[in-house]
Amino acid sequence: MTKVGKLYIVATPIGNPRDITLRALDILKEVDGVICEERREGSTLLKRLDLPERELITLNEHNEAEATADLVIRMFKGESFALISDAGTPVFADPGAYLIQEASMSGLQVVPIPGPSSLMAVLSILDFKLGKFVFGGFLSRVPDQRRQELTRLRGLRLPVVLMDTPYRLAALLDDVEKTFGKGQRLTLGFDLTQETELIVRGTPAEVKKAIGPRKGEFMLVVHGSPG
Repeated sequence: MTKVGKLYIVATPIGNPRDITLRALDILKEVDGVICEERREGSTLLKRLDLPERELITLNEHNEAEATADLVIRMFKGESFALISDAGTPVFADPGAYLIQEASMSGLQVVPIPGPSSLMAVLSILDFKLGKFVFGGFLSRVPDQRRQELTRLRGLRLPVVLMDTPYRLAALLDDVEKTFGKGQRLTLGFDLTQETELIVRGTPAEVKKAIGPRKGEFMLVVHGSPG
């Protein structure tokens, strides 16, 4: 009987390539293929990590159903695959949830290979005790809807973690100020683990002033509101 393969969920560096774990390197060397959202990004990552060439399988919103069906069949034939994101821990803001669902429902083993995570990185440097928090993730691109979502999150009276594309940071800070108030305390993790890394703490206006016109990947923590 053919031994079935596995699906590994592999965390990759969010900036500094030296953050890759030894276990992740072993898995990426051993699997039959690497699943990524964009072939170019996947290839660049493997080269940065000095890894041997592997079959790269693209999985995104355009081919998710078809690619998932093919991958499940291949795993039942004995092949194993590593799912990666462009940076960090897969699935939070990247494709892959449907593949994991189908693999697990089919009885295939899904194995986490933990490592770098921008979410955990920013939480680890907070200057207050964190009991609970809300992961708000990406909010609406539409300003009115975004402010409505922020109003709902404010009502939870818990720290909120937000992320967005680099060019919307300024707009997000403005909306946080309008919704949570000018005195709301924030922690911004900007370009985490990279040479340009900045950790900024302060009000929305102070954070915006500290960042200036720079654009980069970020995680924003709104410390919470008294309601």
